[in-house]
Amino acid sequence: MTAMQHVSLGAHYAVHLPAPDDFAFWCERARGLVQGDVPPDRVSWIEPGGTGDLFASEGHQGSLARGEKRLPPPPADPRPVRASQRFLTVARSAALHSERTRFGLLYRLLWRLQSNPRLMEDTADPEVRRCEELAKAVRRDAHKMHAFVRFREVIEEDGTPHFVAWFEPDHHILRAEAGFFIRRFANMRWSILTPRGSIHWDGETMREGPPARREDAPQGDPVEALWRSYYASIFNPARLKVGAMLSEMPKKYWKNLPEAELIPQLIAGAQARETAMVTAGARAERARPASLAEVAQGAGACRDCGIADCGTRAVAGEGLPGAPLMIIGEQPGDEEDQAGRPFVGPAGQLLDDHLARAGIEREAAYVTNAVKHFKFTWKGKHRLHQSPGAKEIDTCRWWLEAERSLVRPRIVLALGASAARGLLGRTVSVTRERGRAIRLDDGAELWVTVHPSYLLRLDGAARAEQAALFSADLAAVQARLAALTG
Repeated sequence: MTAMQHVSLGAHYAVHLPAPDDFAFWCERARGLVQGDVPPDRVSWIEPGGTGDLFASEGHQGSLARGEKRLPPPPADPRPVRASQRFLTVARSAALHSERTRFGLLYRLLWRLQSNPRLMEDTADPEVRRCEELAKAVRRDAHKMHAFVRFREVIEEDGTPHFVAWFEPDHHILRAEAGFFIRRFANMRWSILTPRGSIHWDGETMREGPPARREDAPQGDPVEALWRSYYASIFNPARLKVGAMLSEMPKKYWKNLPEAELIPQLIAGAQARETAMVTAGARAERARPASLAEVAQGAGACRDCGIADCGTRAVAGEGLPGAPLMIIGEQPGDEEDQAGRPFVGPAGQLLDDHLARAGIEREAAYVTNAVKHFKFTWKGKHRLHQSPGAKEIDTCRWWLEAERSLVRPRIVLALGASAARGLLGRTVSVTRERGRAIRLDDGAELWVTVHPSYLLRLDGAARAEQAALFSADLAAVQARLAALTG
């Protein structure tokens, strides 16, 4: 046994960290201890006196307890210290946790990494798992800080605005997250006050300050009345899930959020508001259209969902009553919206090709969409397709059922899951349902396959394989159609 090993096994070393979030200092000391063969049970990691003391002087060693020794001098020929990138990433977050034992845990993992470089891959290891838990808690705390910091405007003596926020972090994340707010509010003068310390940004430089009290932060400003009014207006009682809301916005943060004072009354009135919304949107008293022309006119005037407010027109179905086959897509696309006709874009052209190969005449079928308006998002000057949501499909189902009751097809071909939902009112797996008939309430058969736009998104062998399956689906529909119509 070497002299260094003998000393390190017999002595107990104290490392006094200058700040509870100083991961760089911990790395430097931990590296030296590993190189000096000092095992984890011979090291005490001591944070500065006083919770939240972020600003103790660099390198302060403090007084030593009886039996503790100052750190050993570095060896003349230090060995390299192994630390995987995964360990450094997790440890950097875990070091910000408020648990007092975290630095000892990190050193034990670093010590074990020297003999087991792949230790961090062992997710069943209790210490690895605990380190991951600490890091996850810190990341969640940072996420909450990003979401729930609310600045209030204060007018300084010189007339310039200064925005001040109060936040109570669970962990030592203040300095680590300062960059996020500097990037987001680079042109504002702001301060974030916490019980663990404070940071101040003047538009050019950041400085740190001591811990603060909640009374040091302003309690409100005139803008908050507008914000509360906006929050109440966008609150959707039909989508309220109290458990999920409390998980994402725990009550501990409510006292710092101007909109939070509205939440109890909004929750209390949610059921009544939801009932009112359902009643307002009910179509039970609405007369069914007497013709396909009335369907087209009514769908064009419909404003029961938000898609119709995007500046697009309703694209009516195309075909005659009595058509034995009804083909339903998801929604019109950009070209369909401009032309006012279903399936005239690239997906429609591909559909026409496959219908012709299967021996199905498009002119003899009725072609429409589950949703009548084009839902899109802008990318530059182009409109990009956005899939309609379940509520939008269900809302437009009334018009689709009106079409089907007038056409009275023997077979309905649904192109994609959205089209199938428009018929069945539930989520459908195309993979499970394709290739077989589903009996509808009026005796018609529903056949489900993919939307031709799906084929357009594929290439190579994948496209060839799916195109073959699509052709087989259409061939089965044609065979069944022939059997039903004689």
